[in-house]
Amino acid sequence: MAARAYLACLALIAPMLAQSATAAAAEGSDYPNRPVRWVVPFAPGASNDIIARLLAQKIGDSLGQQFIIDNRGGAGGLVGGEIVAKASPDGYTLLSANPGPNVNNILLRKKPPYRFEDFTPIVFFGYAPLIIVANSKFPPSTASELVEYARANPGKLSWASSGVGSSLHIGLELFRAATRIHVTHVPYKGTAPAFIDIVSGQVNTMYTTSVSAETHLKAGRLKALAIAAKKRQSVLPNLATLEEQGIKNAEAIVWFGLAGPAKLPRAIVQKLNAEVNKALTAADAKQRLDQLGLEIGGGTPEDFTQFMNTEAERLRGLIKAGAVTPE
Repeated sequence: MAARAYLACLALIAPMLAQSATAAAAEGSDYPNRPVRWVVPFAPGASNDIIARLLAQKIGDSLGQQFIIDNRGGAGGLVGGEIVAKASPDGYTLLSANPGPNVNNILLRKKPPYRFEDFTPIVFFGYAPLIIVANSKFPPSTASELVEYARANPGKLSWASSGVGSSLHIGLELFRAATRIHVTHVPYKGTAPAFIDIVSGQVNTMYTTSVSAETHLKAGRLKALAIAAKKRQSVLPNLATLEEQGIKNAEAIVWFGLAGPAKLPRAIVQKLNAEVNKALTAADAKQRLDQLGLEIGGGTPEDFTQFMNTEAERLRGLIKAGAVTPE
């Protein structure tokens, strides 16, 4: 009797399981069948925004649907991150993943609004080394001169960032730890509004990327003092590294990728991953990303997950060493 009952139960649920598997496959086959919201957790004009718009256009053209950029800056990326973390896992709300919302603020906030597990990593776009830029009329023209200025003028050096916990803020803390100088941190809701105050002279300097600063550097509104990388960048070949200027152990990068809410169907993850990898290697996109100083990534969702885990461990090490403190 028990065996017959068990077999009868299997006969009932087998069609349901088959239907569920068919539905899961279908989720990827017709995706997307309407516009997709792509949340950029920072203000327009920064590197996140520029890269996202380039790739969204390429992917949208390939899949025949609009990928609409929605800039939601604030709290070092937490505002935009929370929108996606709490969205339906249907593939129609995506996030420009970044150190701020996806690693730094989860570890640096005592009560973050979401966890690592609230996202599905999709693909790694790549990374860019940070550069120090300053108002064109600010006296220091190199990072070493900046350190000398800070020591000669205690309390007068102001340094902007795109928000507490952002990669630009972490870069500042690494620089501060390496040089032991006093800096007044001025957080903004993104890179673009920070640029406004640096260009006007309200704030002295900040970390950013060549992607974000490109227009201001070419126009002479800002000047670059150093690059926080182990080697010089082909986009700015005359810009000396921090180590060349006598400042060691202060390398800093900002990375970019694509993520969705937790439990995003695998078929959708794979489709988006394939499309982004294709876009990253397209000749026109690659040329533009190279011009903007991006070290192009790509790879599998698992590669991106491992990369973020490594970055999280690096930040945990800084927290343990006292270089940065959770708030």
